[in-house]
Amino acid sequence: MNRKTGNYDIVIAGGGMIGTSLALALAPLGLRVAVVEAIAREETRQPSFDDRSTALSRSTQRMFEAMGLWDAVVAASTAISNIHVSDKGRFGFSHIDAEEQGVEALGYVVINRVLGEVLQSNLEATQNVDVICPSRIESVELGPERASATLTSDDGDKTLTCQLLVAADGANSAVRDMMGIAAQRREYGQRAVVGNLLPEMKPDRRAFERFTPQGPLAILPVADDRAGFVWTVAEHDAERVMALDDDEFLTEIQEEFGYRLGKFSRVGARASYPLILSKAVRLTATRSVLVGNSAHGLHPVSAQGFNLGMRDVATLCDCIADVTAKGSDPGALQLLKRYAEWRRPDQKKLVHFTDNLVRLFGSSRPGLRTLRDVGMIGFDLIPGVRPMFARHTMGLAGELPRLSRGVPLR
Repeated sequence: MNRKTGNYDIVIAGGGMIGTSLALALAPLGLRVAVVEAIAREETRQPSFDDRSTALSRSTQRMFEAMGLWDAVVAASTAISNIHVSDKGRFGFSHIDAEEQGVEALGYVVINRVLGEVLQSNLEATQNVDVICPSRIESVELGPERASATLTSDDGDKTLTCQLLVAADGANSAVRDMMGIAAQRREYGQRAVVGNLLPEMKPDRRAFERFTPQGPLAILPVADDRAGFVWTVAEHDAERVMALDDDEFLTEIQEEFGYRLGKFSRVGARASYPLILSKAVRLTATRSVLVGNSAHGLHPVSAQGFNLGMRDVATLCDCIADVTAKGSDPGALQLLKRYAEWRRPDQKKLVHFTDNLVRLFGSSRPGLRTLRDVGMIGFDLIPGVRPMFARHTMGLAGELPRLSRGVPLR
């Protein structure tokens, strides 16, 4: 794993959950792959593998099944069989049920740290992937035949060459900028406060999305009958909320959520991060491509960001598998075009969906609040609406690549 030769088929910039998943998904193709990560896995400032919770959609579940990882992932996950959506202080609500959709679960919730352990342990056992960490990409050159990346670390500078360079280094991607790809950004004026707590009643595989005047509050079932939370608060109020002692914090989040799970107690460590919508103006450059948050950073409402990134991974792997099976180049122009055309509709749909949801439920205009109530009731009553919405949230709509359908690449 520590072998650091300079010539690869694919170099992945970013060793978080998306970058590591991409390296593991590519492993059956027999390509030489390098993962470059700036922050050591064991460091507490490694943001990808902290104590936040991630909801895994049905399509992500199928991916992990096809990659042979699902048994380890599901052993540390909690199933979601029902999603309840409500608007604080209003009469409208709606729900989605797994049994009604004919699936054993709508999705699963896993702690990032635990998922990271599964991904990392499997990566360490992968023979054709080199992990270069800690090391930072300082510059890239994108040529017609090969791409190159200059790395810096405590051991000095090194240059890697490859046929395809993949940016998987997050919404603030430095490598995306080096590729010459701009990104549009808009701040929501909100922060997500995340952590877990102990409710009086067991969550019992139920997830909740509660829209409040400040922003959405998600309550997710996690291990040991606890509940993970993602609480969106106004930017100007975030410092105050984070400074509350545990009892004060529980009182406030209880007031926002209500008592559907009884009284909250024993809140764990809290963290917060700013909420920003980011969209890359394009997905590819010469011999280079964007996946995950490097391509699109979403609001956490509806928990779609990681799953959208995993569909990026699945699609890119599908494209690479097809061209390499014919003995062609994984950085070829036609591959990049196919990837961009395939991903654009799904990404555009999810960006618009999450952004419009935030805008609709963030408005205090009386007419819009009444429209939300009617819409949520209609969501439950109008035939065909709920199944269509469920397919989208499970990541099963549109043309799916092999891994998203649970089909191995080889």
